[in-house]
Amino acid sequence: MLTDDILKEEFPELNERAYLNTAAEGIPPRSFRNALLRYTDDKTNGMEGREALFAEFGACQESAGSLFGMSPQEVSFCSSTSEAYNLLSSAIDFGEDGEAVISDLDFPSGATPWLISPGESKVRLWKNNRGVLELDDLASLLNEKTRLVQLSLVSFLTGYRLPWAEVQSLVRERAPEAVLAVDTTQAAGRVVLDCLNADCIFASSYKWLLGTHGSCVVITPDKAVNPVTARAGGWYNLANAFDADRFERVEPFAGAASFATGMPAFPAIYALRTGIDLIRETGVAAIAEHADRLVARVHEGLPELGFQTMSPAQPGNSSGIVSFQTENDAELNAFLLERKIHVMHQAGRIRIAIHGYNRDHDIKSLLGALRDFRG
Repeated sequence: MLTDDILKEEFPELNERAYLNTAAEGIPPRSFRNALLRYTDDKTNGMEGREALFAEFGACQESAGSLFGMSPQEVSFCSSTSEAYNLLSSAIDFGEDGEAVISDLDFPSGATPWLISPGESKVRLWKNNRGVLELDDLASLLNEKTRLVQLSLVSFLTGYRLPWAEVQSLVRERAPEAVLAVDTTQAAGRVVLDCLNADCIFASSYKWLLGTHGSCVVITPDKAVNPVTARAGGWYNLANAFDADRFERVEPFAGAASFATGMPAFPAIYALRTGIDLIRETGVAAIAEHADRLVARVHEGLPELGFQTMSPAQPGNSSGIVSFQTENDAELNAFLLERKIHVMHQAGRIRIAIHGYNRDHDIKSLLGALRDFRG
């Protein structure tokens, strides 16, 4: 968990509210203000400040690499997961009959790049069954034509967590030529990652990683079975950007570096390193142990109040997110806000997100308010 001392020093905004909406917007630590002030000082040095800017980029690579168990060279950054996935689409040759597999629990940024040009790839949809993605259903979608399998380790919609080892083994067996990509936006910084043997790993910065908008962690492991290199114009991603032959050919750097196409969003990089270093100081395993207990209380309490969760609390499949459906989501959300309880509501759904800065009293307040709302 994030200790009480850390909570008091870094998250004073949480003193008088139960913030259970990290899956939408994480709360950055107070120290990120100092990071942005450092950026301001470095930026106002003009060209002379660039050395410090790029040094911060390298330091953030090291911090993110340590968090994900990677070397700095296996890590880079772009502006968002949407940008990252569109760049990934440039790295995959679908040919005339290539196929992509996605799930109906994925966020749009990971699903739509393969749908925008339907003539180039056939998209096969792995559909959930009562909130669970069944392995037998995935097996029927995989074949020698599969060129991409894109999945979210944790679903933004329901909080369902993939049984990664089984998924990875099945994909490698049935579709050995497929790039296996995973979105860890709703997992990184909150759950212990078991998906680091994927070919490509992405994570937005402004949720569980406690950063700000404007950056996305991009990881392409050196040990990837099917390595990826984005084929995009730019300059920061090119080995020959300023060579004499730069108008005759384009030579992207390999792997993660190919995704950082232009000048990095340095303010977001400064802030992201602050969030990641705070998580590293506590340890993801400690955060998960603390927050998982709170998640279990929500899973136990909701059925008692007549709410059915959208994803079952199966062993190993729980995450920081619990969602349930209700016809009066807007009314319920307004009721919770009156009690300073922050959740997400959308399209008949309430989503609860629990991080290391949440406490037992947050869950007690939530369940008590839901009981009162039920009358």
